[in-house]
Amino acid sequence: MDWLSWFDAPDYEFARQVLQRGVAALYFVAFLSSLNQFPALLGERGLLPVPEYLSGFSRLRRPTLFRWRYSDRLLRWVCAAGLLVSVLLVAGIPQQGPPWVPLIAFLSLWLLYMSIVNVGQTFYGFGWEMLLLEAGFTVAFLGSDQTDPPRTILILIVWLVFRLEFGAGMIKIRGGRDWRDLTALYYHHETQPMPGPLSRQAHLLPKPLHKVEVLGNHFAQLVVPFFLFAPQPVASVAAAIVILTQLWLVASGNFAWLNWIAIVLAFAAVSDPVAHAVLPAIPLDWHGGPGVERETPLWWLVITLAVTLLLVVLSYWPLRNLFSRRQLMNASFNRWQLVNTYGAFGSVTKKRIEIVVEGTLDDDPDDSSEWREYGFKGKPGDLRRVPRQWAPYHLRLDWLMWFLPLRTVHEEWFYAFLGKLLEADRQILRLLRHDPFDGAPPHWVRVRSYLYRFATRQEFRDTGDRWVRTLLHEPIPPVSLRRSSGRKG
Repeated sequence: MDWLSWFDAPDYEFARQVLQRGVAALYFVAFLSSLNQFPALLGERGLLPVPEYLSGFSRLRRPTLFRWRYSDRLLRWVCAAGLLVSVLLVAGIPQQGPPWVPLIAFLSLWLLYMSIVNVGQTFYGFGWEMLLLEAGFTVAFLGSDQTDPPRTILILIVWLVFRLEFGAGMIKIRGGRDWRDLTALYYHHETQPMPGPLSRQAHLLPKPLHKVEVLGNHFAQLVVPFFLFAPQPVASVAAAIVILTQLWLVASGNFAWLNWIAIVLAFAAVSDPVAHAVLPAIPLDWHGGPGVERETPLWWLVITLAVTLLLVVLSYWPLRNLFSRRQLMNASFNRWQLVNTYGAFGSVTKKRIEIVVEGTLDDDPDDSSEWREYGFKGKPGDLRRVPRQWAPYHLRLDWLMWFLPLRTVHEEWFYAFLGKLLEADRQILRLLRHDPFDGAPPHWVRVRSYLYRFATRQEFRDTGDRWVRTLLHEPIPPVSLRRSSGRKG
């Protein structure tokens, strides 16, 4: 029937290619991050061991493959399977078959990674985890090269981008006064969780430019998302604005794959004619020229429409949340983490407090003792070191270190971390950039709190330091496995 042709979107093949391969690439990064960090943080001998967590785990609330049994070996097999499927999808191999093949591949990624997230506790409590899960599930129904992209699924992906952008914008407007008086970026480049190589230069821009940045952010998040649903080429222009603003965030900070997935998903609103007009190298005819027609099987249309109906129904709760005075940020309304609500940095931290961990080999430390500082891969420490670009890779330990002064240093996982340093635990030491004891266990460790700020241009010329820090206090006095002094966990 001719009216069924509306459900096909033959002019969005480029969008499908970017969506499928881009989301699969980010799943690869997520599984790689878990493979490298999960055993040390959450494994059998981790800081928050999953076996202990599962002992009080409700099997009906959080779906996971580990609910019957967890082992580090099984975790590594799950990550290896996720990496393999991700590589195949990036290469476009499952997309060569019938539409159920990439469907199974993406749903496998979704289920495998959800199994990890649902036992990841505080180390996986980030909004981009549920964003990746929702994106993987939705992209699974884009079909294969044998069918045209389903229009309703593309609209649902645009709806995901809308919730991501507009939700973040509304959180800011309802949050701290800094976003409303346009002063938020006087501080944010300096106090964000993990600065990047260009963060200091961005922070040192003139304040009027910071106000322009905030205005641009409000425009991109509160106005532009509505135009993603407009006819072409307006929708493609709106998508381009989203992509460009997200690229600026990539350049000025490290937010794991949050910005990268927003970029990938925004391509759902870019049509082939517009993409070809901007980059003629992008073909208009992907599968053999204008004479080749692809017919969508009825069974596939039924599946995509059923999923569309499911996600539309689930959209009621996040839609209501968007316009609620008590808007939730990064919340899921179902245990499968589908059709969630998103948002970030509703308030801006104005001062950067860094938690510094030091150790000593002295048997009985006093004021003359030599204390050596542990170095982290991403979070600031060394005053001269240029912050590295890590995103889309996620350094989970470094991120949680940023949250400690905002909450409390007396976290269970942090005391476990100090204990692992006293044992010179190899798994934990591999997560650090610098071990001042070269694998030997220190006799004591202590925790100090510092105020950090970016050095001015003149201070940098005088000292070569990119950071200036001031000692605040010692929230955890020296602790040892042999003798205790101060609070131990």
